[in-house]
Amino acid sequence: MSTVEIKTVSSKKDLMRFIKFPWAIYKDDPNWVPPLIMDRKKLLDKKQNPFFQHAEMEMFLAYKDGQLVGRIAAITNENHNKFHEDNVGFFGFFESEDNTDTAKALLDSVKSWLEQKGKDGMMGPMNPSTNDEVGLLVDGFDTPPYVMMCHNPVYYKNLIEGYGLKKAKDLWTWYYDIRKKGFPEKLVRIAEKAKERSGIKTRNLKLKNLKSELELVLEVYNNAWSRNWGFVPMTREEILHAADDLKQIADEDYLYLAEKDGKPIAFSVTLPNINEVLIKIRNGKLFPSGLFKLLTGMKKIKNVRVLMLGVVKEYQNAGLGSIFYMETFQTGMRKGVNGGELSWILEDNVPMNKAAELMGAERFKTYRVYEMKF
Repeated sequence: MSTVEIKTVSSKKDLMRFIKFPWAIYKDDPNWVPPLIMDRKKLLDKKQNPFFQHAEMEMFLAYKDGQLVGRIAAITNENHNKFHEDNVGFFGFFESEDNTDTAKALLDSVKSWLEQKGKDGMMGPMNPSTNDEVGLLVDGFDTPPYVMMCHNPVYYKNLIEGYGLKKAKDLWTWYYDIRKKGFPEKLVRIAEKAKERSGIKTRNLKLKNLKSELELVLEVYNNAWSRNWGFVPMTREEILHAADDLKQIADEDYLYLAEKDGKPIAFSVTLPNINEVLIKIRNGKLFPSGLFKLLTGMKKIKNVRVLMLGVVKEYQNAGLGSIFYMETFQTGMRKGVNGGELSWILEDNVPMNKAAELMGAERFKTYRVYEMKF
């Protein structure tokens, strides 16, 4: 039996092997959406990504008989530990052949590295945090993921759980079919009454004033999610960095801010599902033909993803969710989209899941975050 050899990513060549390894795993999976290689390089760049101003990461590659068979990253996130008053580390970017020895060697490498950093447990997958791609897909493998969501082989669940990692939390996604359902009249009445009763005004965020608009969004964001499981406050640098990427695909008709007496109290961000285009760029490269596919494909996107919907604590019972959903899906109907994914929502977030259910959305996919104490 071949021995698994673990090597640390220590050169540009190693980094490219780390980035490109998923192509070996998913070469026969029609539902995998290849990432753009340039975007992955930017995400993993410790000098360019402001996440690494408060975090560390070590990347590992697994080899058998000289052949690359797996990868993983070990991550510390001190902003998470400060906010939650714990001492946990993370694993992310997990990809492996269907082999328990390979998976064990990869996860052992993370465990050892985190123990050396003084951590007393690990959670994941986080790629690299809850503000990015998160969770292992455990249900809903038969369709491609939406923008900024994960996809993985069915057997990963057995590899992860076989190592001894236990479920920490499930993250749910919902799909709403605008073509079949329109937007329920009952919810339109609820939303319009909530808007009228509260004196709340909604407007679209302006991409041309992105930096100043994001200052308002950040104020709401770090208030709205502060009680949520897994939440980590975003720094100003992180939200500006994320916005640089999102503005390339964002449609400001789907970006909303709610204000009360001129003060921001809620926002909603919905993105065109660019994965409908990226799935056709199989090599992960924009040049020479990928850019043409991207530019022409953006006009044909038929679904959206409700990425974020946040309301400051004192207004979380004011019906703002229904207002944003109404305006988002009415916009979608006007633009001729088929529907949208609402994701992700914590399994125990009863108000948000109930709202999705009442609206007529259907449970779509389940992602799982695992944990282990050392």
